Amino acid sequence: MSGSEPTMSGNQSLCTKFTFVAFSSLAELQPVLFVVFLIVYLFTMCGNLLIICLIWVTPFLHTPMYFFLVNLSILEMCYITSVVPQMLVHLLVETKTISVGGCAAQMYVFAILGLTECCLLAAMAYDRFVAICHPLHYTLLMSPPVCLKLAAVSWITGVVVESAQITWIFTLPFCGTGEIQHFFCDIMLVVKLACVDTSHNEIVLFAISVLFIMSPCLLILCSYLRILGTILRIPSATGRHKAFSTCSSHILVVSLFYGTALFTYLQPKSAHTPDTDKTTALMYTVVTPALNPVIYTLRNKEVKEAFQRVTHRNPLRQVD
Repeated sequence: MSGSEPTMSGNQSLCTKFTFVAFSSLAELQPVLFVVFLIVYLFTMCGNLLIICLIWVTPFLHTPMYFFLVNLSILEMCYITSVVPQMLVHLLVETKTISVGGCAAQMYVFAILGLTECCLLAAMAYDRFVAICHPLHYTLLMSPPVCLKLAAVSWITGVVVESAQITWIFTLPFCGTGEIQHFFCDIMLVVKLACVDTSHNEIVLFAISVLFIMSPCLLILCSYLRILGTILRIPSATGRHKAFSTCSSHILVVSLFYGTALFTYLQPKSAHTPDTDKTTALMYTVVTPALNPVIYTLRNKEVKEAFQRVTHRNPLRQVD
């Protein structure tokens, strides 16, 4: 049996391993894909480490917005590491298997980080809302203790909700060939390998996903509606542009993250094909983490200035 070591339970053959078959039809391209994904992975790790180090050594970046950005950069490094290194190994070997325990570990990390990112993006939107709509109260409403609590709530929500969900999934018995039409342990594809009827459980999983993914999305949307209203009331074009520029990087990151997530999980089942699922998964597991450091360095005046000052070894001065 490909990718599984069967043990008999009644008439069922239970899986102890899963086999990834996402790139089986691309045997000749796998060395090329290995090089491409390795470059993207190294670029993502270096880019996010650069952002963390710049913020660490630059006093004028020690603000709530950059505190959340450090959290996001750490998360993105863990996020891409939960998928890409194993994918790189599988591009070089013929047998692309993973144990049930290994699959569970990957799913725990990936799912927890995914939900935590939703919450962190909402916290970052709230930070921009306070900065633009209530600037006089910003230091009070976004004090260090408040920022720590928002970050802690984001991480705790991800850990508690997804740990409960993934733990339930791996109490199910898995049978059959154990083949997964993907390059990592995607939740719904693993659930489909269960030997029991999971239709009701899939509805519960979908409801939980909508609740805990869409709630942060709605908070972000409400924050930016209020921000937009405030910006439109600013009399000068220069003031409007300056206010909007502080949000543009975050808007791009949110659009990338939620755009691919909503396309993946809210499109009709009839629209799902293995190829489209793999393409969108590559977007949110590989491409988006790689683009985030680019967005926050190329589109952020303060980060660019900090980078220039560090590389030119000039004394730091307060940004106007």
